[in-house]
Amino acid sequence: MELSVGQKVAYPGQGVCIVERVEQRIVAGTPMKFYLLRVVGDASQILVPVANADSVGLRPVISQRQCRRLINRLGEDFEGISTDWKARSRQFTEKLQSGDVFEAADVLKKLTFLSHCKKLSFREQTLLEKAKSLILSEIVNSDFAEEETIVPRISELVETACSKHAATQTQEFAAAIH
Repeated sequence: MELSVGQKVAYPGQGVCIVERVEQRIVAGTPMKFYLLRVVGDASQILVPVANADSVGLRPVISQRQCRRLINRLGEDFEGISTDWKARSRQFTEKLQSGDVFEAADVLKKLTFLSHCKKLSFREQTLLEKAKSLILSEIVNSDFAEEETIVPRISELVETACSKHAATQTQEFAAAIH
């Protein structure tokens, strides 16, 4: 995939970045081309070899059509949640590192649901905030909506999904996750 300077891209686990420049550097005596990315959320920089852009999961920001699909999916019920905290943590981390914003939406809904059942651990709270951040960054940077208007809408949709899911859960699940 060829990226251009000024293009917005999504970098797994970091969120939306802007391609600031393409530069050549010498690595172990071999000239290599790199994308210099600036993370929109915190202005940090990431250097990605052009040859590795696809393998690290670098991709264009989602389209407005995909944003509509994401927004709709935020309000839908979701699959069950593991009662094993280790498996849950590993699964959520993998989903966030995949770079797939739809997987981040699943993490957001599940952790929000868990937060209604119990106090989240520090790790779970961090993953919840990361999922929110990745989704918000992607929606805002796709020029689908302004942050001020989309944040309450995201919260409302996620709460709707949690209500739908709660209707299907048993008391045993609530007891098992504590």
